[in-house]
Amino acid sequence: MTQQQQTAGGDVRLAGISKTYGSFTAVQPLDLTVPQGSFFALLGASGCGKTTTLRMIAGLEEATTGTVSLGDEDITDLPPYKRPVNTVFQSYALFPHLDVAENVAFGLRRRGIKSVKKQVADMLELVQLGDFARRKPHQLSGGQQQRVAVARALINHPQVLLLDEPLGALDLKLRRQMQLELKRIQTEVGITFVHVTHDQEEAMTMADTVAVMNGGRVEQLGAPADLYENPRTTFVANFLGTSNLIEGEVVSTGGDLVVAAGGGKLTLPRERCSAPTTSGGRLLLGIRPEKISLAHVDDADCIAAGRNRVTGRITDSSFIGVSTQYVVESPAGGALQVYEQNIERDTRLVPGAEVVLHWNAAHTFGLDAAQDIDAGASSVEDAE
Repeated sequence: MTQQQQTAGGDVRLAGISKTYGSFTAVQPLDLTVPQGSFFALLGASGCGKTTTLRMIAGLEEATTGTVSLGDEDITDLPPYKRPVNTVFQSYALFPHLDVAENVAFGLRRRGIKSVKKQVADMLELVQLGDFARRKPHQLSGGQQQRVAVARALINHPQVLLLDEPLGALDLKLRRQMQLELKRIQTEVGITFVHVTHDQEEAMTMADTVAVMNGGRVEQLGAPADLYENPRTTFVANFLGTSNLIEGEVVSTGGDLVVAAGGGKLTLPRERCSAPTTSGGRLLLGIRPEKISLAHVDDADCIAAGRNRVTGRITDSSFIGVSTQYVVESPAGGALQVYEQNIERDTRLVPGAEVVLHWNAAHTFGLDAAQDIDAGASSVEDAE
């Protein structure tokens, strides 16, 4: 099956695709290519247009403008049942009166295929449910039901599998197990998976490529590590994890950029800045909380030269096992976040302590200060 599916089909290409409902635009005109055989995630908060985009690929929503192509074939006007795609929904939609094997065989039987036993057995083996063939859906856990839904979709040999928040109904521990399971299945089968989710960790764990969506547009597209390390907008910086954003003024553009902020000077590599870099211009410097180290003010002389430094006072600390999370008030920013691994804890680092935050300048990124500094920060909670 793998070889057949890898040679069939091609990239999913959306060209100028958009969707409007009356005066409301759910998806702005969008150009997007999903490479054949990739695990591709559409990530964003509720209402960002990700599910509408997925439904236009499936044919469940009619595009207002633009085209949907699969390889060399324009499938824009094809009804859903004629498209070589299958969709797995959050609800799974299994037939309660049929056992697992018959649920998986349903698509083949509907097409009049009589001999289904081997195909069903192979598919149940793929999703590691070979011993559950005769159970009914209500006798399965949520994760097992989800795997049955994936098997039922894959047995039809789609060129593309569409997954709409497939893990949303599962508890956190099971969701993490299923993330790895789905990635294993995709790698083994070798077909294109397009996965819609609001869960940043889920997208970064599973996908080769992530499209971060906001307001019906793709804010940024790339590999998970690249999006996290090199966000191009404040929305991406805040939505994918947590970022400290410090406003400053460019004072030197020779070599690395030097920015005056919070009464001191901070540097960042020019290539890590996505904003105009003229002297006197405003910038937002970004630094992830786990990249920062904390030193008690009495140890400030021990910090290596060349590191970015910001002074402040701890206002809050939370011990969460693997790390301690600190909030620091500073002239550079109202509530800077610092995550320190619990290796050798300094007992002086408690609320009220005067501290120096320091980090490798190469880990700093720069964004355009004209953007909303809080964009994307509240969307994380809104998405739940």
